[in-house]
Amino acid sequence: MSKIRAASCGTAYDSAPQVTDAGSRTWITRGANFVVAISEVKAGAVLARDTNPDEYVVLLSGTGATIRAGNDSIAVADESLTIVPPGASNVIAAGDGRIVRVFSNQATDMAAAAANSAVYANGAPDVAPLAPWPAPPAGFKLRSYKPYSYDKPDTNMRLFRTTNLMINVLTKRNAPRDTTKLSPHSHDDFEQASLLLEGTYVHHMRYPWTTDKADWREDEHLEVGSPSVVVIPSKVLHTSRNIGDERSWLIDIFAPPRMDFSKKPGLVLNADEYPMPSTN
Repeated sequence: MSKIRAASCGTAYDSAPQVTDAGSRTWITRGANFVVAISEVKAGAVLARDTNPDEYVVLLSGTGATIRAGNDSIAVADESLTIVPPGASNVIAAGDGRIVRVFSNQATDMAAAAANSAVYANGAPDVAPLAPWPAPPAGFKLRSYKPYSYDKPDTNMRLFRTTNLMINVLTKRNAPRDTTKLSPHSHDDFEQASLLLEGTYVHHMRYPWTTDKADWREDEHLEVGSPSVVVIPSKVLHTSRNIGDERSWLIDIFAPPRMDFSKKPGLVLNADEYPMPSTN
């Protein structure tokens, strides 16, 4: 068996959903430490969690929603990002659209239901295990943000973190990315999920060589439409670019939160609510 895991891809536009309920269809893709569930919903559809062991994130595309957790309830707008506390909760669609939920791997039922669950049947030794960050001093509760209300002229990133996840809501692109300004890079011990909600992207990936030639893989140039999720393994050199004339919307997901991003002052927009681990 190859020591180098291939990228995983979940497409919600040309494959069967993993879950079908009244008013909703859900496609589930996992990584070692996170799970992404994309739901196409009709107005009134309810996405419920009878209990969830830790926080999860809700992203909306094309509809608002009411989110309930315990005795709390909030109405949230299209293109919002909401952190849902542990325990029982539900998301009720205000209209037809798309609801994305991002869980940690502690949501074991969701991880088991993922279309690519077999990829992780023997674990992921190349990925550092999930180690939750400190709880928010003000306690667990519903927290909602409007990422595009933040003016970030010096960066295309809008970063939010929880105790177990980091979500990077990138600036939407209205024209193809300049091919002379790509950003190939790799991550030593964590994966990246690239969630595409609008447009078409090509994910370019160069796999590392090991001492065993049987592990070597050809470069991959994976073209995907939306909505989709691509899970890029650790140590794989990668960069992405949108193609075509349609607007594109990409969101990157990490678990646990990235320390390198968190150490940059002002980059994580809700850093005051979620402390970093002690470095002592």
